[in-house]
Amino acid sequence: MRVVVASGNAHKVAEIQSILGDLPVCRFDDVFGYPHDAVEDGLTFEANAIKKIDFLPLFLDTIYLSDDSGLEVEALNGAPGIYSARFAGAGATSSQMCTKILSAIAGESNRQARFRCVIALRFPDGRIDTISGGVDGVLSHEMRGGDGFGYDPIFIPDGYTQTFAEMSSKLKHELSHRGRALRLAAEKLLL
Repeated sequence: MRVVVASGNAHKVAEIQSILGDLPVCRFDDVFGYPHDAVEDGLTFEANAIKKIDFLPLFLDTIYLSDDSGLEVEALNGAPGIYSARFAGAGATSSQMCTKILSAIAGESNRQARFRCVIALRFPDGRIDTISGGVDGVLSHEMRGGDGFGYDPIFIPDGYTQTFAEMSSKLKHELSHRGRALRLAAEKLLL
């Protein structure tokens, strides 16, 4: 049984492969020969994760995995949330995304934030399961660290002083929203 990751985000696919370890994980592009392209117009992380795999063909040897994740900032009433990847505009770099968030909360005393992730699994019989993971933390006042992607350079998980981008990949994967959701998903994949 292979696990096909339905995502066009190379950083996300690499992170998923790293966290799932020995499971036979394949990139969508490598299996189908073209990039994964799904419209993310759902109103929740769960709806968007399901939309990414719901239309794909069923194969007896394939489990599809997709995720939708984002940053929820208390001072922004939960924004950017499901719009995290597009908050700074289409094609924005990680640096531009972080700069936009930091500008939006400049002067705010409440820097509480939460990363959320919903993993959707579609099994060969068409059944879809969803699994959630989250991590609470605060936003730094500037970008720090050279690893990670997205909002990692400004997110400090509770109990730590480093941003995700300053941590080793191993520690980040242990703490992250995606790591938590994927470990729960792996249990379902190994059944």
